[in-house]
Amino acid sequence: MATAAINVQVDAKVKAEATKILSELGISMSTYINMALNQLVIQKRIPFELVAGERFNNDYLKTIKEVEQMMNDIKSGKIKLYTDDKQDE
Repeated sequence: MATAAINVQVDAKVKAEATKILSELGISMSTYINMALNQLVIQKRIPFELVAGERFNNDYLKTIKEVEQMMNDIKSGKIKLYTDDKQDE
Protein backbone atom coordinates (compact mmCIF):
# COMPACT_ATOMS: atom_id res chain seq x y z
CA MET A 1 0.00 0.00 0.00
CA ALA A 2 1.38 3.38 -0.98
CA THR A 3 1.15 6.06 1.68
CA ALA A 4 0.97 9.85 1.54
CA ALA A 5 1.83 12.37 4.25
CA ILE A 6 -0.66 14.93 5.53
CA ASN A 7 0.41 18.06 7.43
CA VAL A 8 -2.44 19.54 9.48
CA GLN A 9 -2.46 22.64 11.68
CA VAL A 10 -4.68 22.33 14.78
CA ASP A 11 -5.21 24.24 18.00
CA ALA A 12 -2.50 23.17 20.47
CA LYS A 13 -5.00 22.60 23.30
CA VAL A 14 -7.23 20.45 21.10
CA LYS A 15 -4.21 18.39 19.99
CA ALA A 16 -3.06 17.88 23.58
CA GLU A 17 -6.52 16.82 24.75
CA ALA A 18 -7.07 14.56 21.74
CA THR A 19 -3.63 12.96 22.19
CA LYS A 20 -4.43 12.23 25.85
CA ILE A 21 -7.80 10.65 25.00
CA LEU A 22 -6.33 8.60 22.16
CA SER A 23 -3.52 7.42 24.43
CA GLU A 24 -6.10 6.26 26.96
CA LEU A 25 -7.80 4.36 24.12
CA GLY A 26 -4.48 2.83 23.11
CA ILE A 27 -4.24 4.35 19.63
CA SER A 28 -2.05 7.00 18.06
CA MET A 29 -3.14 10.22 16.39
CA SER A 30 -2.02 8.80 13.04
CA THR A 31 -4.15 5.67 13.54
CA TYR A 32 -7.17 7.77 14.49
CA ILE A 33 -6.80 10.04 11.45
CA ASN A 34 -6.46 6.98 9.21
CA MET A 35 -9.59 5.48 10.79
CA ALA A 36 -11.55 8.70 10.24
CA LEU A 37 -10.40 9.06 6.63
CA ASN A 38 -11.20 5.42 5.87
CA GLN A 39 -14.70 5.84 7.29
CA LEU A 40 -15.16 8.99 5.20
CA VAL A 41 -14.29 6.98 2.08
CA ILE A 42 -16.40 3.95 3.05
CA GLN A 43 -19.48 5.94 4.12
CA LYS A 44 -19.04 8.79 1.62
CA ARG A 45 -20.02 11.22 4.37
CA ILE A 46 -18.48 12.79 7.46
CA PRO A 47 -18.45 9.86 9.89
CA PHE A 48 -19.70 11.79 12.91
CA GLU A 49 -22.46 14.24 13.79
CA LEU A 50 -21.69 17.92 13.32
CA VAL A 51 -23.08 20.07 16.12
CA ALA A 52 -23.63 23.79 15.71
CA GLY A 53 -22.28 26.23 18.26
CA GLU A 54 -20.33 29.47 18.38
CA ARG A 55 -16.93 27.80 18.69
CA PHE A 56 -17.83 25.19 16.10
CA ASN A 57 -18.98 27.80 13.62
CA ASN A 58 -15.86 29.96 13.94
CA ASP A 59 -13.47 27.00 13.89
CA TYR A 60 -15.40 25.31 11.10
CA LEU A 61 -15.37 28.39 8.87
CA LYS A 62 -11.65 28.93 9.52
CA THR A 63 -10.93 25.29 8.67
CA ILE A 64 -13.01 25.45 5.49
CA LYS A 65 -11.07 28.52 4.36
CA GLU A 66 -7.76 26.80 5.13
CA VAL A 67 -8.78 23.68 3.21
CA GLU A 68 -9.95 25.74 0.25
CA GLN A 69 -6.62 27.59 0.23
CA MET A 70 -4.68 24.31 0.39
CA MET A 71 -6.73 22.89 -2.49
CA ASN A 72 -6.03 26.01 -4.54
CA ASP A 73 -2.33 25.74 -3.67
CA ILE A 74 -2.30 22.09 -4.76
CA LYS A 75 -4.07 22.89 -8.04
CA SER A 76 -1.68 25.76 -8.76
CA GLY A 77 1.37 23.62 -7.98
CA LYS A 78 2.37 25.71 -4.96
CA ILE A 79 1.97 22.60 -2.78
CA LYS A 80 3.04 19.19 -4.06
CA LEU A 81 1.70 15.90 -2.76
CA TYR A 82 4.14 13.04 -2.36
CA THR A 83 3.52 9.34 -1.93
CA ASP A 84 5.76 6.71 -0.41
CA ASP A 85 5.67 3.70 -2.70
CA LYS A 86 8.29 1.91 -0.59
CA GLN A 87 5.48 0.48 1.56
CA ASP A 88 4.70 -1.94 -1.30
CA GLU A 89 8.19 -3.47 -1.29
